[in-house]
Amino acid sequence: MAKLSWQHHSRGRCLISTSYFVLATLTLLFSWSCPVLGKKKLYIGALFPMSGGWPGGQACLPAAQMALDLVNKRTDILPDYELELIYYDSMCDPGEATKLLYDLLYTEPIKIVLMPGCSSVSTLVAEAARMWNLIVLSYGSSSPALSNRQRFPTFFRTHPSATLHNPTRVQLFQKWKWTKIATIQQTTEVFTSTLDDLEQRVKEAGIEISVRQSFLTDPAVAVKNLKYRMPSVLIQTSQEFLAQLMSKLGGKNPEETGGFQEAPLAYDAVWALALALNKTVGPLKAKGRRLEDFNYNNKDITAEIYRALNTSSFEGVSGHVVFDAQGSRMAWTLIEQLQGGSYKKIGYFDMTKGNLSWYGNDRWIGSDPPADQTVVIQKFRYLSQKLFVSVSVFAGLGILMGIVCLTFNIYNSNVRYIQNSQPYLNNMTAVGCMMALAAVFPLGIDGLHVRNSQFPVVCQFRLWLLGLGFSLAYGSMFTKIWWVHTVFTKKYEKKDKRKHLEPWKLYATVGVLLVIDILSLMIWQIVDPLHITVEKFTKEAPKGDVDELIEPLLQHCSSEKMNTWLGVVYGYKGLLLLLGIFLAYETKSVSTEKINDHRAVGMAIYNVSVLCMITAPVTMILSSKQDASFAFASLAIIFSVYITLVVLFVPKMRRPGYPLAVSDNHSLPPTLYQPDGKINRNSCHPGRLQLLYK
Repeated sequence: MAKLSWQHHSRGRCLISTSYFVLATLTLLFSWSCPVLGKKKLYIGALFPMSGGWPGGQACLPAAQMALDLVNKRTDILPDYELELIYYDSMCDPGEATKLLYDLLYTEPIKIVLMPGCSSVSTLVAEAARMWNLIVLSYGSSSPALSNRQRFPTFFRTHPSATLHNPTRVQLFQKWKWTKIATIQQTTEVFTSTLDDLEQRVKEAGIEISVRQSFLTDPAVAVKNLKYRMPSVLIQTSQEFLAQLMSKLGGKNPEETGGFQEAPLAYDAVWALALALNKTVGPLKAKGRRLEDFNYNNKDITAEIYRALNTSSFEGVSGHVVFDAQGSRMAWTLIEQLQGGSYKKIGYFDMTKGNLSWYGNDRWIGSDPPADQTVVIQKFRYLSQKLFVSVSVFAGLGILMGIVCLTFNIYNSNVRYIQNSQPYLNNMTAVGCMMALAAVFPLGIDGLHVRNSQFPVVCQFRLWLLGLGFSLAYGSMFTKIWWVHTVFTKKYEKKDKRKHLEPWKLYATVGVLLVIDILSLMIWQIVDPLHITVEKFTKEAPKGDVDELIEPLLQHCSSEKMNTWLGVVYGYKGLLLLLGIFLAYETKSVSTEKINDHRAVGMAIYNVSVLCMITAPVTMILSSKQDASFAFASLAIIFSVYITLVVLFVPKMRRPGYPLAVSDNHSLPPTLYQPDGKINRNSCHPGRLQLLYK
């Protein structure tokens, strides 16, 4: 057994090699003798493109003459007739073929069959042939458009239709689980219609043609635009036929001989015609007709030849020759793979039965067939763990510092200086600072540490810790500065009204700010809860020659109307920060013992406000850069907290205390201190001063 697969030259190239079961040698069951004088001649009008875009006649013409010689020598095939070939060079040009067709039809002798080559020429000849009741048998036409019995009712071809490969292609796509393919074609009718048929088939199979490139003459640019390479095409035929053909060609290089791959098809076309004519002799004789009676008005003889060709079935050098209802060649498709420098058979596809026979000896780089598209590997970007650990250490130290400050403030709550600084508000500031620092940890937690299902919980912790921490820390400082401005900067109020400051009002103010934050966060989470979103970045090519792309991904905490909610929160907090700066500036010259640390509070408000107003927009801009965004936000929180704790509590730790009550059963007289905290000089005497400074 041998095989044949071919490629088209100027007409384009096949994408999948095709071959057929063929007979290694044509066994001659009958002997032949020299031509007998007195045989009647039957003329075949042929167009062989010896030049032009596809000079296929250079090899096809000798192959056809070889077949004619064998047929004419046979005594069992057309014994009373001799076939003679009348041919012209069509140059594969429809215009030139029109002139030559006219000469064939209107020049004696009458031709019983026409044999064109190129698809473009065959289209012209086959469409006109029915007007002369001529059968057309082509040896080199692959255009799917010719498989149209309405347009070409008398057309046959030994060259398979270009769409013959499409069912095989679809079978291979499905076997290898390809869902996307790329195609490249020459812009001629044969390949355009072939791809149209392929598109319809792959669409029905659920396969997408993602890239379709075309070219006119030079495929270089189109190939560069393709991401995938198609298999090569193998040239192989029967050794005996090849030897005979080479002798006819006079030792020419097959690679330089036009139509070398289609030569077996021309050979089989002559045999198909001879066998069909031989089959018509008996039926015509029964009707009182003979082949030599054929003329261009005789439909009966044409019908008999048509019927004989339509039922033809024999083994040719190109494989089993049989025609379908459209007159196209039906054949098996041989699938081969280049392995170790040579092609190996890996399977067959029987188009008639839709059966794919697979040997299982295919080999690939790796364990599986190549992917149908560039493999995109999604890779999440995670926060630098060195950065996370470093910032977490500073946040942890800040929390310890907040605990020390809170402990100091509670332990020394009976000290006069501490009590005159509104220690409960300072305690809220310390707690708020620790909550803000605690938010640094969930800010650095991403998909590297938790599962996707747990990530929304981390998002909630970030939001609530930052929101409530800000409300407690900044809200308590804002309350102090607000009441200092309210009570001690109004010149029109009487002095006795300014001397009274009720602590519950301070706590109520902080409570209002805290309730506003809690309600806004609750509404946000109920109406539009935070969830995980994934940002995709531009695909990146990895190092090395691999058919892969890396698509970076980054996880974010977000909601459907994230910008709206952030706008509301930032707007509200921004007004508080600006108002705090204004109040701190207005009260910078106020001196009072009721809130004796309001200047330190003003300094802390300046720093916190500036850092917050810079950090908020910058972190939004840097949201796609996880390391920079985290570093900027977390360090802003850490610096704000450190500055606040140092400014508010360190001076108190360095100041000597003044207890409000002393031991030895001595108590200060009620008139010693005035309501504004100043000592009543009229009540002072040496003995009492000793108790005061004891």
